[in-house]
Amino acid sequence: MTYKDAMTLGAQRCEDSAVSPELARRLMLELCDVNEINLYTDMDDLMNPSFESLYLSGVDRLVNQEPLGYVLGFDWFYGYRLRVNPSVLIPREETEELVSHILADIDDYFVNPAIADIACGSGAIAIALKKESETALVFASDISEAAIETATINAEQNDADIDFMVGDMCQPLIARGIKVDILVCNPPYIAADEAIADSVKNYEPSLALYGGEDGLKFYRQVLEESKALLKPRSMLAFEIGYQQKETLTRIAHEFYPQATVICRKDLNGLDRMLFVYNAIDTKDSIR
Repeated sequence: MTYKDAMTLGAQRCEDSAVSPELARRLMLELCDVNEINLYTDMDDLMNPSFESLYLSGVDRLVNQEPLGYVLGFDWFYGYRLRVNPSVLIPREETEELVSHILADIDDYFVNPAIADIACGSGAIAIALKKESETALVFASDISEAAIETATINAEQNDADIDFMVGDMCQPLIARGIKVDILVCNPPYIAADEAIADSVKNYEPSLALYGGEDGLKFYRQVLEESKALLKPRSMLAFEIGYQQKETLTRIAHEFYPQATVICRKDLNGLDRMLFVYNAIDTKDSIR
């Protein structure tokens, strides 16, 4: 079977199973890249049996709704390749937008900031911020030892110097007396009764998905704990569920009455990022 024939077969199998055929094409591209195969020049060449088996077994996993990142064992975030496995969420494009806004705020308001990535999972946010703002001092925490192990490997492979620690939300940083300029958190925010895709529900870690009955449990916890962690002039940045803007804006003001709270939309026009600015005169333009 040629690479072209296999990719056509994989795409058709996915389409027949109501899975995006684009995933089969991406699987082929990524596997070829890892194995140093030039798909564009070798498209009509016969695959060797081991590669054919690798690709078709991957397609089998895709048609069973397994996310592509877990099939490959890695995914990309902000241009950096990260190991992913069932102990961590697969990074989302929306979270890349959160990082972009934080980097813009660093340029506007901070010099050599100390940053905490709370509930860091694969380490995607912490790694991107460290790589794109090299003079920043970056800390990251997660309650899952397996997640911290994965994040540590990702940081090492991307040459990112990050201080990782295991513990519940802000607690390990507070215990060490750390103070930061920026706290970023993409916590579990799915409500207990909220419907989610089978590919997420069946494969991604529930510990990193569900945020209590209303999905807001960990926002409240982080907002409360952050008072012991943030410097007087500081900011918090959260990824949020698109329907949580009004409630979380109110909750943020309860903890930080004098702060400026701004919700920003993602590229799909959904309210997906909440920023809390303490003693910072924010710029008029909303990025």
